Amino acid sequence: MKAAVVPAVSSSWQIKDVPQPQPGPNQVLVKMHASGICYTDVHLTLGHFPGPFPRILGHEPVGEIVAVAPDVTTRKVGDRVGSAWIQSTCGRCEWCQRGRRMFCPYMKGTGIEAQGGHAEFMLMNADATYLIPDKVSYEQAAPIFCAGYTVYSGLRWADPQPRERVAVLGIGALDTSQCNTRKQRAFETVAISHSPDKDKLIRELGADEIVRDGKSLAAAGGADIILSTSNSTKSMVDSIQGLRPDGRLIAMGADAEPLSVSLTDLIMKRIRIIGSQQNGPEYLYEALDFVAQGKVKTIVETYPLAEAAKAYERVAEGRARFRAVLTM
Repeated sequence: MKAAVVPAVSSSWQIKDVPQPQPGPNQVLVKMHASGICYTDVHLTLGHFPGPFPRILGHEPVGEIVAVAPDVTTRKVGDRVGSAWIQSTCGRCEWCQRGRRMFCPYMKGTGIEAQGGHAEFMLMNADATYLIPDKVSYEQAAPIFCAGYTVYSGLRWADPQPRERVAVLGIGALDTSQCNTRKQRAFETVAISHSPDKDKLIRELGADEIVRDGKSLAAAGGADIILSTSNSTKSMVDSIQGLRPDGRLIAMGADAEPLSVSLTDLIMKRIRIIGSQQNGPEYLYEALDFVAQGKVKTIVETYPLAEAAKAYERVAEGRARFRAVLTM
């Protein structure tokens, strides 16, 4: 099969012929139809996360099952499925037994320890697959398995209360569907965007107000929750100025720089800085259901697998509008 391979740290993506895998115990073979490129793929390409090279990335993989192992009973050939960040865990540690598999020290991640979706075929653990609603296309589904899942999960983890204001920091690949989601859930939504050229689109996505930074957010009344998917620590620190008392900054974007917080703000305003990832499969189900109901539409630009290197460069340079998706 053909796959987009990262041969070594910081190297260009290359389309290569690699052996097509075959399902082992508890596995299904999926013919890939779409695979979203996440900014985490940039971190992985640059070696910011441990893992072997060469590697085939892609943790927003969706496609059709074409083969199943004999012991698999919950999935069948023809099922439309996707898989998220967690491919497998040990099932024995404290965190697995408490239902918090994301903390398992033996977790194998999609596109890291396990081959990712930027290829014509991919092995998925059967219990790591999720059925895609019939009304959702592969191109629409792919970004939900990381981008939509992550941010919607962060919103749920923030535990928003009636009449609270939600601010979105960085209207990019993770956030475009989420303004609309929050609008559907009747929260007042403020977008923090440094890019005036995005204002029209942000309004169309359902934002009630647009501000440029934390100071202007505070002047506009502040926010009880800031969902940060920005990869800029500087922007996160700046946005904290706009948090109301008992406010929560939900950090989902990654940066190498540490996050510095004023202890005065932390104590006197009783704010919270909360790290969040994909916090439970029920949130993925809900995110996919929003798309199936037509309440949320992801904004993607698609590329054939042969143009994976071009798509990656657009993501790395911040030029993708808004999610780059490879199609097979």
